[in-house]
Amino acid sequence: MPWSRIFSGIIAITVALLATVLGGWYFTIVFAVIIFLGQNEYFGLVKAKGIAPAAKTTIVVSQVLLVICTLDGNLADAVMPVAGTFICFYLLFQPKMATIADISASILGLFYTGYLPSYWVRLRAINSTVASNLPLGGYWPSNWADFLQHKHTTSLPNGLTATLLTFACIWGADIGAYIIGKFFGKTPLSDISPKKTVEGAVFGVFASIMIAFAGAYYFNWPQYPITGLTLGLLIGIASLLGDLTESMLKRDAGVKDSGQLIPGHGGILDRTDSYIFTAPLVFYFVTLLLPLLV
Repeated sequence: MPWSRIFSGIIAITVALLATVLGGWYFTIVFAVIIFLGQNEYFGLVKAKGIAPAAKTTIVVSQVLLVICTLDGNLADAVMPVAGTFICFYLLFQPKMATIADISASILGLFYTGYLPSYWVRLRAINSTVASNLPLGGYWPSNWADFLQHKHTTSLPNGLTATLLTFACIWGADIGAYIIGKFFGKTPLSDISPKKTVEGAVFGVFASIMIAFAGAYYFNWPQYPITGLTLGLLIGIASLLGDLTESMLKRDAGVKDSGQLIPGHGGILDRTDSYIFTAPLVFYFVTLLLPLLV
């Protein structure tokens, strides 16, 4: 593995973990940058197909969505239809008449690279206001020793523990699928991504389940065998579908990578595709299902 890939991966993980622990506007700012770069790559793929989307407008409303998620997550769902209407309004009054493809690509850009990723901000914000002890809604554990020794973990913000556990499951699924697929994979999974194998995909989901099971136990979740199994299964499948979806977009656009921003890794979408469908599922798992099991 090239050193550039290893070095850039370490930096990315460090920034992600630091922003996740801090939460608040710190987390939002990091995600705003990621979404801005990801949407630029997405619209680059779209334009390679000869489509003319409302790229700038979609990017702006996606950033507004992140701000609203940080201020009041309950208002976030109202932004999607309003933003979609605004984008259509913008396209309708362009000098060149917009096509169905232009409108569809713009709305997909808002949904796929704006609305769905915004759930990470909503997930991290769960119970974070009460626990905030830094400016800009930030948080920092008062005693890392207690955290590492499994003491007082129930006092941590639910959004923090859920986000960390989700990241760990995605990383486990990606690494497990890559290693098993590379050395033991024989059965192709899909023509969309020829290098992926059934063996790698199955082990990736299994790795996600094992990590979620251990995390549910560590963080004292109610009925942790059931909740860990369910969460791990959801994350493993959603992570795989996110990867395949981005591969489909690249294949249709006729490119190998969505960009060349990250040395050794390609573009932002190449590294974050597994995260796109995951956050909404985990958010509703934590806010709707877990309370029923207490």
